[in-house]
Amino acid sequence: MLSDQQKEDYRRDGFLMVQDVVTPKQLRKMQQVTDALIAASAGVSESNDIYDLDKGHSKESPRLTRIKLPHKRHEIFEEVLKKSVVTEVLGDLLGPDTTLITSKLNTKAPGGGAAVEWHQDWAFYPHTNDDLLAFGILLEDVEEDNGPLMVLPGTHKGPVLSHHANGVFCGAIDPADPLFEPDKAVTLTGKAGSMSVHHVRTLHGSAPNVSDRARKILFFEIARADAWPLLGASSYIHEIGQRAFWADLQERTITGAPCLKPRLEDVPVTMPLPPAKDITSIFKTQESGGAKSAFS
Repeated sequence: MLSDQQKEDYRRDGFLMVQDVVTPKQLRKMQQVTDALIAASAGVSESNDIYDLDKGHSKESPRLTRIKLPHKRHEIFEEVLKKSVVTEVLGDLLGPDTTLITSKLNTKAPGGGAAVEWHQDWAFYPHTNDDLLAFGILLEDVEEDNGPLMVLPGTHKGPVLSHHANGVFCGAIDPADPLFEPDKAVTLTGKAGSMSVHHVRTLHGSAPNVSDRARKILFFEIARADAWPLLGASSYIHEIGQRAFWADLQERTITGAPCLKPRLEDVPVTMPLPPAKDITSIFKTQESGGAKSAFS
């Protein structure tokens, strides 16, 4: 599906924008389901396994930072992952065997929806190799004023910057890090139904939403099947046990089959430990870990 030039752009820059990755019918369905989930959060007063609430959330005015694991909330999200142009792009960039790490629907509320501080996904879940990426499907038009994703081109080929503060993993870099060059950032805006792609080591973040429109983006974080997690945020095999992990791995297989021979590459790894006080979401990790803001 991708042209040779698009593949080269991704390899060089560590990110890509792809247009029209879902059908109009799929887009409308995702929008409807998302709106219904947000409306249902009005009856929730604390963050839980489905919702991560934003400051100012109330029954009268629901405000969310995230809907967790949307592919488990409604079948339309899994359909888009496995039966759309999204699937074709996945095959072009990671090959025939792929595994879902996680999904999330960031619903950055209007009028100040929370920022996501600059970070590299790799810092959260290092693997045996770095053939991992994230897709961000825009469910609404995203413009400059409603907190679009920003990326730093080429940083996927550079070092993994420190994501620690005060002796704990805070899930964000220090804006004072001399290797952080925000003046080189590229802002990823686009029409609903388009999709951003960024490499697991690409530095990225997003400012608060200062518009009067929610910024709804469906994210899938995905690995090539021969990339196996090291000890870290996604290493829950010790918690759920061998049989449960195997069943879970099969459930998370997107295309092809699980790979039982991890590919080991010389990649930079720092363990995301010790954990911050609250690790229930990236927002809580950054806040409770004492991350310094690049957007204040």
